[in-house]
Amino acid sequence: MKEQPAKINSLKHVLFGSLIGTTIEFFDFYIYANAAVLVFPQLFFPGASSTNSTLESLATFSIAFLARPLGSAVFGHYGDKIGRKVTLVVALLTMGISTVSIGFLPSYASIGILAPILLMLCRFGQGVGLGGEWGGAVLLAIENAPPHKRAWYGMFPQLGAPIGLILSGGTFLLLTDSMSAEDFMDYGWRIPFIASSLLVIVGFYIRLKITETPAFENSKEEQKEVKVPFVTVFKLYKNQLIFGTLAAVTTFLVFYLMTVFILNWNTKSLGFTNKEALLIQLFSVLFFAVFIPISALAADKIGRRKMLIYTTIAIAVFGFFFSFFLTTHNIVLVTFFVCLGMSLMGFIYGPLGTFLSELFPTTVRYTGASLTFNLAGILGAAFAPMAAIKLSDSFGIASVGIYLTIAACISLISLLVISKQEHKF
Repeated sequence: MKEQPAKINSLKHVLFGSLIGTTIEFFDFYIYANAAVLVFPQLFFPGASSTNSTLESLATFSIAFLARPLGSAVFGHYGDKIGRKVTLVVALLTMGISTVSIGFLPSYASIGILAPILLMLCRFGQGVGLGGEWGGAVLLAIENAPPHKRAWYGMFPQLGAPIGLILSGGTFLLLTDSMSAEDFMDYGWRIPFIASSLLVIVGFYIRLKITETPAFENSKEEQKEVKVPFVTVFKLYKNQLIFGTLAAVTTFLVFYLMTVFILNWNTKSLGFTNKEALLIQLFSVLFFAVFIPISALAADKIGRRKMLIYTTIAIAVFGFFFSFFLTTHNIVLVTFFVCLGMSLMGFIYGPLGTFLSELFPTTVRYTGASLTFNLAGILGAAFAPMAAIKLSDSFGIASVGIYLTIAACISLISLLVISKQEHKF
């Protein structure tokens, strides 16, 4: 029995248990984001103007963020009660089945209003699954980590975001580049949704081999289990939940401005082709991926909270440069701007999972960290692309930057006032 912790704490186990799972989850999530801009407006929301069709499509995109706290509450409850392993497997299947189902949906032309309704239902399932996935994956990593490497271990599931985005964006780029526009709109867009079933099978196999984390086992042995983790979080850890949520808002906002909104802006306002816009996105994601481990190393040296504070200040300043870079049709300047934004995203995202998890004790950590992360998703991302489109249409692109700066200031205040106490692992 004493050999088990050494096996659990191996970096290889953390890598395959947390990184691969979140990569699959985020791949599923982002193929929807790409389709919501490039495909769904025409197939599921026809008849309206181009802008309104896009807004209606992005409204379904936001449904997943509204569903994620439900996933946090449900999966968090069982993750804190019966363990991380089983919960992670079920969360992955929930997300996977919802994604594959989208690939088989008929369009509005075939079944009318039922088509967008079914799309919204599948999107809701994606949100519930991801709401339970992220927290469990992060805890699998950091609850197996030595104290001085907690941010380093915690960045592995965070790497799933850029890897999933590269895979999803690359898939769409490959399809749009190798197929005619008619074939892509007819059936090509369905391929990544259906093909994700292969990734889900791999992830399911790996998740079944996960061993429960030492922190959870110790908590169980000491009989520290709480009856209803969701209630306990709101009753005893309200400040951590509120300020942790506000602290994470900017992370979501900067990401979805640099991906979904920029994809729409580059194709609709700057006149770039879908291929050019996707290439900009894919290239910028490399910077996102590179700076996640760099930020984690720095966070283990100077502290997770300080790392987030410094990066949030940088993002607040970054917001003032929207009008300078995004009013030009120079693809080099636009690419530089997006890469800078995604670099900042890497700096703030790397230590975020560890920081939020350290706000809560083991008995409610799955629920608390997941709720905090996903409530921030509602505030920072659920309506961000739509709000940014409306702002840019009404007041110009500079207003989108101001929107980001204001959010960064709110996050900064929250980081400054939040409790510095770290709970025992």
